[in-house]
Amino acid sequence: MTIAWWRDACQPLDLAAMDQARARQQQLTKPAGSLGQLEGLAERLAGLQGCERPSLERVAITIFAGDHGVVEEGISAYPQAVTGQMLRNFVGGGAAISVLARQLQASLEVVDLGTIDLALALPGVRHLHLGAGTANFAREPAMTDEQLQAALQAGRDAALRAAAAGAQLFIGGEMGIGNTSAAAALASTLLECPARELSGPGTGLDSAGVSHKAEVIERALALHGLERDDPLRALACVGGFEIAALAGAYLACAQQGIAVLVDGFICSVAALLAVRLNPQSRDWLLFAHQGAEPGHKALLAELQAQPLLALGLRLGEGSGAALAVPLLRLACALHGQMATFAEAAVADRPA
Repeated sequence: MTIAWWRDACQPLDLAAMDQARARQQQLTKPAGSLGQLEGLAERLAGLQGCERPSLERVAITIFAGDHGVVEEGISAYPQAVTGQMLRNFVGGGAAISVLARQLQASLEVVDLGTIDLALALPGVRHLHLGAGTANFAREPAMTDEQLQAALQAGRDAALRAAAAGAQLFIGGEMGIGNTSAAAALASTLLECPARELSGPGTGLDSAGVSHKAEVIERALALHGLERDDPLRALACVGGFEIAALAGAYLACAQQGIAVLVDGFICSVAALLAVRLNPQSRDWLLFAHQGAEPGHKALLAELQAQPLLALGLRLGEGSGAALAVPLLRLACALHGQMATFAEAAVADRPA
């Protein structure tokens, strides 16, 4: 019998710390509310970290990678070999997220859950080899139950490593040719929305390619007969190794008390899966940006999320979340380092 660890209680927010942070905001040398969302971010981070003046020096980034059998249906502009090639680029320091991690002085780890090249052995990559990618979900379930459990656990293990390292913020990224199709299929199920409204160009499909992609997804959903109230079955039938790992990581972070900064469309699907599996996890999720994939806006609305940025991004890798870290750090700095009216001998507004 499977132990459903993801149902375990998540850490509660520290409401007293949030109240203290809110009170401090009212005393800083600025009109109340004049820093907009930054004030609420500082207060939220105070509740997540359990201290009046939060900080974000220690950021952990984990990239989860996996291939997708549904690529056989011609739903991607790139071949599956790119997944493994990008793993080399991540650890070689040449990928966007590699550059961003260096700039942020964040830790970066890469977890290969299962690419088509099972012999791949790259220094600096954690190779788990759950399979040569998922099965083609247009014809059969993407994952066995054993693979699903292992992928969820891989995400949990990454969160536990981040906790052991004292991370204050966790960012999950993804890499896997074909994974926008898996994400769109999951979003279609969880949102009860037609795939044609959620499917986008991914790595660069033209309009005909996007239409074909939506048709493949619709056919797969009809085959599996998925329901929004059974997120685990949906994940097993049309998901991906890396999407399952992301969901597992988000759930474990909430249980460990680590704030999560969610990246784009694929990561937001994983976030919705996490919330459906354990609604308490929602408190620990911050959302970095609204990306260019058409389904992302609907996911954010379902999650009642207010993204920090809107830059038209669709790269993945956790890049959008990494780009938002300086904004969070500045929110903390303003909150913690601005003088109060009393400290600066500045007259407060009249009573």
